[in-house]
Amino acid sequence: MKVLVTGVAGQLGHDVMNELAKRGYEGIGSDIAPVYSGIADGSAVCSMPYVAMDITDAESVESIICGVKPDVVVHCAAWTAVDLAEDEDKVDKVRAINAGGTKNIAEVCKTLDCKMVYISTDYVFDGQGETPWEPDCKDYKPLNVYGQTKLEGELAVSGTLDKYFIVRIAWVFGLNGKNFIKTMLTVGQKYDTVRVVCDQIGTPTYTLDLSRLLVDMIETDKYGYYHATNEGGYISWYDFTVEIFRQAGYTTKVVPVTTEEYGLSKAARPFNSRLNKDKLTANGFDRLPTWQDAVARYLKEIEG
Repeated sequence: MKVLVTGVAGQLGHDVMNELAKRGYEGIGSDIAPVYSGIADGSAVCSMPYVAMDITDAESVESIICGVKPDVVVHCAAWTAVDLAEDEDKVDKVRAINAGGTKNIAEVCKTLDCKMVYISTDYVFDGQGETPWEPDCKDYKPLNVYGQTKLEGELAVSGTLDKYFIVRIAWVFGLNGKNFIKTMLTVGQKYDTVRVVCDQIGTPTYTLDLSRLLVDMIETDKYGYYHATNEGGYISWYDFTVEIFRQAGYTTKVVPVTTEEYGLSKAARPFNSRLNKDKLTANGFDRLPTWQDAVARYLKEIEG
């Protein structure tokens, strides 16, 4: 199986490439930079084939993907700077990447009759209530530009293809890039006390675990919408921080605050990011390990 992975300079794309290599599949990495610009950790992704591709350039996307002729495209590339996406001068660029770029890839996948995996987000929902969101729920009401453009990407994929996996994730952390855990470790070293939001509820997603699930998926034809985060229960960002510091051995005090009290963010965040993952089990896929276990493994990973 030949698999083209976009966004390999990011957290998830990096881990998907390594997982493909572990299973003996042919992985081709892609990102916008002329050469691979992710972390040089000596893993398989650093030595696997790489093609530069601007996903907003439809002609380039068609030429490159048709040249590769993959059996599957795992589309991890996206604009993910949620607050920056709210800037008036950035909205068109965000939409060109998250919606237009995704549409360009889906069109070529249709031409080649190959599978496509699209990574989406809990932000496509309005985050109201306390009931976990179902994968096939169509009650979309994104609160911000990022969520809206990722939804437009979802609709581009589902409206173009039959062979697709749309996988919504949340609170992502991995080795190759910035994330909440890295930020909290830095802040926790610098300050004696940190304030963290306690009224946004969800579950973290470790890209190493997610990458295994995604490769499991592309080995099947069980297409459709899925939710995938680590197990271990629904928590707040405050709960997440307390556990990060506990496992890291920090004595930093964590003070719970409401979203309103915290302020600062340009983009509105959903309060309810609970994602129902029963569909994974129903379709024979293994669920991800607990987020507590994922944090422990991740802390060891970043320590080298």
